Amino acid sequence: MKSPLDTIRGEQDPRTRRYVDPVRIVWQSEEAGAIENEQVLLTGLDGQSSLSAVNPFVMRNQGSPAGILLDFGIELHGGVQISVWQGNHPERVAKLRVRFGESVMEAMSDIGGDRNATNAHAMRDQIIEVSYLGATEIGNSGFRFVRIDLMDQQRYLELRSVRAVFLYRDIEYQGSFHCDDQLLNDIWLTGAYTVHLNMQDYLWDGIKRDRLVWTGDMHPETSVIQTVFGNHDIVPRSLDFKRDRYPLPQWMTMPTYSIWWIIIHHDWYMQNGDLAYLEEQRGYLTALLRQLTQVIQEDDTIDIPFPFLDWPSSSNPEGVKAGVHALFIWAFRIGGKLCRWLNEEDAAQLCDEYEARLSAVVPSHNGSKQAASLLALTGLVDPAETNASVIAPNSPKGYSTFYGYYILKARGAAGDVAGAIQSIREYWGGMLSLGATTFWEDFDIDWLENAGRIDEITPDGKIDVHGTYGGYCYEGYRHSFCHGWASGPTAWLTEYVLGVRVEEPGCKVLRIEPNLGDLSWAEGTYPTPHGLVEIRHEKRRDGSVHTVIKAPEGVQIRRG
Repeated sequence: MKSPLDTIRGEQDPRTRRYVDPVRIVWQSEEAGAIENEQVLLTGLDGQSSLSAVNPFVMRNQGSPAGILLDFGIELHGGVQISVWQGNHPERVAKLRVRFGESVMEAMSDIGGDRNATNAHAMRDQIIEVSYLGATEIGNSGFRFVRIDLMDQQRYLELRSVRAVFLYRDIEYQGSFHCDDQLLNDIWLTGAYTVHLNMQDYLWDGIKRDRLVWTGDMHPETSVIQTVFGNHDIVPRSLDFKRDRYPLPQWMTMPTYSIWWIIIHHDWYMQNGDLAYLEEQRGYLTALLRQLTQVIQEDDTIDIPFPFLDWPSSSNPEGVKAGVHALFIWAFRIGGKLCRWLNEEDAAQLCDEYEARLSAVVPSHNGSKQAASLLALTGLVDPAETNASVIAPNSPKGYSTFYGYYILKARGAAGDVAGAIQSIREYWGGMLSLGATTFWEDFDIDWLENAGRIDEITPDGKIDVHGTYGGYCYEGYRHSFCHGWASGPTAWLTEYVLGVRVEEPGCKVLRIEPNLGDLSWAEGTYPTPHGLVEIRHEKRRDGSVHTVIKAPEGVQIRRG
């Protein structure tokens, strides 16, 4: 029998809704009588109102807004549900100002000003009306903190509860990583959670801002998805979105981001072995590779609009030029592999030709760690020498959260796993030391000096990190504190410490080559289309490593 639901057109939201209770009251109005019985908000009451108020939380505007700031304990995506009993509004409707923040100070801020609080991409500061005897939902952003103010003068309002409405994909963390350093365990899991939150309708860059699909930003994210979640349809859905919204000869905003689309397709095929999906890319892929050859000049340099690696490297145009050169080599190298898997031999040979031409030119990285790392990863310079002379000195100074992943990979390629691990502790661990529960759009190690925590009102004499720092398109509070491109250590620790490398499409062959650095042991799991691979490494007294691997049928393991 058909139901009325059969007449409704649309699509099922793949995400789950979950109510989350606040865990802490950070701040409240100090005026006597403005806030009463606030602790009831921490008792886990649901949002169902009733005719008679029982033990309500009371806000009282006595001529100025009465406010409270709640901490939900961890970064979330979604909004809040505000359940109201009654008050003394004749119209039985109250005005509330609701402010979301990824830091305490952002939630306490006003739009604009020298700290650059915004409603860009998501409304995080607005005045709403709430009805008596009802539960109102407001917000669709990334946040951990919510401030609520009663705006109606000389009015009071009784609330039953304030709960976050958490919107996320309910998926299993199949991959795992554990070692004898709890900080590294926390960093691995924080990177995984950062990407998890950005797995919304599509794979976004950030849940507060930009909430957009950027193919460059996606590569660290898809590397983490492969490591933690295995095969997930949000990746092909997002790749196809970019392909279809940017038909050739358009670039995916910029040429280097079109290159990242190619790189992700290579890595995704190696992980999952889905030839049918790769076949769907044949026409666009081969045409894009040919389009890339058209910007190669006679002297084998590259002329493109908006050459871009990441924002912090933008002040070093010579370094950016070198990094772009390396990205083109990377694109042609794996483009040739992709074309051969598709039996597109003419296109593959074209890729071989241009890879060889560009590889004969070694541009200067000009001291850029980002560019030097790409040159090392593509074999244009010696990884060990480049690490010793450019990348390792003063690390993690000069890192960025996006290209930090490739800096770590270059250090791994140089055999400097111990040095890379220490940089992870200092750089990504530095964010955790300030109260972060997800990783940020950008971070500079110098920001740690005299810094206040993001989960506290900044004390006098301390620096409000969120409002003070940032640059380019992310100055001040506009800065995203849950940015997927910052998650690289999660993929890196699995690849270089556990030593998991995919050598044949579909994970048919994995190479396990551990490097524990200064760790005593490490263990974890890695998802494949055939099931989980379980790995444990223990360092013996003589420095050698004892390894135990359990692999499912269909996965061949090569060691060392």
